[in-house]
Amino acid sequence: MDKKFYVTTAIDYTNDVIHAGHAYQKIIADILARYHRLIGDKTFFLTGTDEHGEKSQQAADKKGIPPQRFVDEISAQDKKQLDALNLSYDRFIRTTDEDHKKTVAEFYLKVKAAGDIYKGEYQGLYCVGCESFKNSSDLIDGKCPLHPNKELEKVKEENYFFRWSKYRDFLLKHITDNPDFVKPESQRKNMLGFLKDGLEDLVITRPRTRVSWGIPVPDDDNFTIYVWFDALLNYISGAPDFWPADVHILGKDNARWHALLWPAMLKSAGYELPKTIYSHGFINIDGQKISKSLGNVIRPIELVDKFGIDAVRYYFVRFGPAVEDIDISLEKIKGVYNADLANGLGNLVSRVAKLCETNKTVLRNKNYELSIPVTESLDKFEFDKALEYIWSQITETDKKINLEKPWETNGPQVNNTLQNYVKSILQIATNLQPFLPKTAQKILDQFGGKSIKSGTPLFPRLN
Repeated sequence: MDKKFYVTTAIDYTNDVIHAGHAYQKIIADILARYHRLIGDKTFFLTGTDEHGEKSQQAADKKGIPPQRFVDEISAQDKKQLDALNLSYDRFIRTTDEDHKKTVAEFYLKVKAAGDIYKGEYQGLYCVGCESFKNSSDLIDGKCPLHPNKELEKVKEENYFFRWSKYRDFLLKHITDNPDFVKPESQRKNMLGFLKDGLEDLVITRPRTRVSWGIPVPDDDNFTIYVWFDALLNYISGAPDFWPADVHILGKDNARWHALLWPAMLKSAGYELPKTIYSHGFINIDGQKISKSLGNVIRPIELVDKFGIDAVRYYFVRFGPAVEDIDISLEKIKGVYNADLANGLGNLVSRVAKLCETNKTVLRNKNYELSIPVTESLDKFEFDKALEYIWSQITETDKKINLEKPWETNGPQVNNTLQNYVKSILQIATNLQPFLPKTAQKILDQFGGKSIKSGTPLFPRLN
């Protein structure tokens, strides 16, 4: 039987179009998908949009259009942003898809049948930005730390609850016994810390009179299902034949929902748990959080238009927020582009191609596989280390050329020397396939035939 590999990203709220801060998780998920396809695994890559809930309803009301029309527009724009990054996803799921709504209703009833849903009254503070109720321990100076500019709402209402507290010991044991379940290690420690403080049962519905834009509770249409209890299920509805997921990739603000709520829901309904939940840091621009109110929103398409697809992919993977938050700027991206891509990879390819063309080098073709340091890094989700290794090979080949000075050599020896350079470049291109797919293919095409011709620069230098 073919080995399966299933990777997902978080699905994005449709209250607004995604920005550059969302790009990192999508790119590294794509790298994993491309890598596993290259090694022969039957692979599925899922991404999409989270379209229900109060934020989308309010955004639609503000525009004066029906919620469905609003989320249709945002979802289509999000898809264009993702396509600009050359993502090889197998499905772009929307939580308004009929198969998803059916899965959510069936899952809800399974959890209820397990005795884990009950009706009660909730009174407390509610953050519309997070679409969740807040305990005092969640707040900083009385504000939600993720949405400090939004006023918390005082809410008192009847709702259905999920017996989250029942699964505290199960979660504690699972995370403790499975060190790869939550990554990186800093997030794993955070999740264990949350559990030591205990869990409270979670409100998983909203009265239809307050939030009408959502999936109805299947046996009580006076209520809609809470957006998180709905959205997480896209991982099952999006590719039921591939469940359980090998890795969920998401931002650190979503770590608690994925590492603590999602496994409890799955355990209650009788499903297998995902293998790994990987949460990364945030991307800031010029020292500030990306925010529409600050006017510093940059979309992925804008970066691609300025630097090209593979340059954007390279920058985010090599210098992205694998663990810690990072700060980006257009000047930083430009500097890396010129140093690593124009003067590094691009210059090496141009030099060797010109030498081969001048010497009429005849190739001895060979099949190449991903280098072990690359596969080992990807298996450990160390994307930046994989690129560091590839760039060390670029530097090493450049140094070798400078040392050997093949332009000063005559006779058959020069052809053998150039053959070694071509081997190095073809190995580099093979290793680059998951990361910079378009660039890798250009190099393989240029050096993979019987004769080599110099061509236009892969990465023209930016002034």
